[in-house]
Amino acid sequence: MIKIIADTTCGLPLTELAQMGVDVIPQIIIFDGKPYRDDTEIDTPTFLAKLKEAKELPKTSAPPPAMYEPLFRKYAEQGYSIVIPTPSAELSGTYRSAEVAAEAVPEADVHILDTRTVAGGLGALVKKAKAWADEGKNPESIVQDLADLSKREVVYFLVDTLEYLYKGGRIGNAAYLIGSVLQMKPILGIDDGKVTAVEKQRTSIKAFNRIKELVFKECPHGEQSLITVSHCGGQERAEQLAAELSQGLEVDRIPVYEVPPAIVVHGGPGIIEVSFFKPA
Repeated sequence: MIKIIADTTCGLPLTELAQMGVDVIPQIIIFDGKPYRDDTEIDTPTFLAKLKEAKELPKTSAPPPAMYEPLFRKYAEQGYSIVIPTPSAELSGTYRSAEVAAEAVPEADVHILDTRTVAGGLGALVKKAKAWADEGKNPESIVQDLADLSKREVVYFLVDTLEYLYKGGRIGNAAYLIGSVLQMKPILGIDDGKVTAVEKQRTSIKAFNRIKELVFKECPHGEQSLITVSHCGGQERAEQLAAELSQGLEVDRIPVYEVPPAIVVHGGPGIIEVSFFKPA
């Protein structure tokens, strides 16, 4: 028996995770020194409202090991193995927190994977992990298959401004763009867990359309691509993008997710992201 433990950076709605039987650990959002759990104390709309009034940019904190330990003990007593797909260790301290918790509960059979991604792609991996667990795969095979799949992910995303990524230290090798994009809109990606610059366009519209071109060119047709669209504060645009991609890529329905506060802290409002997986 296997239990999957996710965290809120996977972007899957809490109701969907609950229906799947997947436990979820929150990230911590800090506004003016006050912490908020992003599963029960603050959601994205509330976060955006607070952001407009904040005197300084909020911060995030990875979930402490103490949030994992009770689940580890409970499932160890019940005879479960545990698989935890975490966000990229380059972007979050969640992986390390889970490791520390596992060291504190040695009786638990815990398998932790740094997926090297976040948001929609991580959500897709969480769903695959749950499906494989339900099929009866052992935890070692699930972790290996997730690792193999994560290496084939392609991510393209836009942000309204690089300010949040820069101040949060999550900008990776796209840092060179700071100060050079006053009249440009960069298309960003995630490469081996780090934010990277893909290319630059002159306007937001051109960048948005270019992402569509890239996805149509590179994404395999059909459900096996596990394609997702994620956004912050742009539901209509995200739904439109998903509908266009769905028709062109022969996918019945592309999931559209609202990115959680912990991602908005570092990407800022206005994020639009597409994730998909190439075949082996």
